[in-house]
Amino acid sequence: MKKIAELIGRELKWEQPSTLKMEYELRADEELAATLCFKNSFGSFATAASADGTWTFKRVGFWQTRATIRSIGANIDLAVFKNNTWSGGGTLEFPDGRKYLANTNFWQTHYEFKTEAGESLFAYRNIGGVLHASSHVRIEPCAAAIAELPWVVMLGWYLIVMMQQDAAVAAV
Repeated sequence: MKKIAELIGRELKWEQPSTLKMEYELRADEELAATLCFKNSFGSFATAASADGTWTFKRVGFWQTRATIRSIGANIDLAVFKNNTWSGGGTLEFPDGRKYLANTNFWQTHYEFKTEAGESLFAYRNIGGVLHASSHVRIEPCAAAIAELPWVVMLGWYLIVMMQQDAAVAAV
């Protein structure tokens, strides 16, 4: 696997290889760059891994959901993503006060992370798939300055998967 920073500017794609498993792969062409694996099909606990390291994501709360990000085996949050249930997206908040904003379009086919100043960091597009979830993602050059870039890119896909699960439950 390559480090996520080595893939800046390249066309990347998240894919779900098997319909029966909540496991996803980030690929640069045929090269595996990262994985996201859920502990089970009905929970929100997931493990994200790349050449940069391994992290866990977990969604907590009911009306005002948030997702916590931790290094594997740690008990301290690296950051918290606060979901904006009614407008889509939310805010990734770091302990040092930094914030990144995430938003989606009405059809939830585009999901983007931006700085507070509105500068695009990376975007997922063509989000879809009935049996196999997938999306293209492009990391902008300005994102190279973000030390947390590897897990933030994987968190974005985690949030998309959670958003798709919520939409499926609401449709039933």
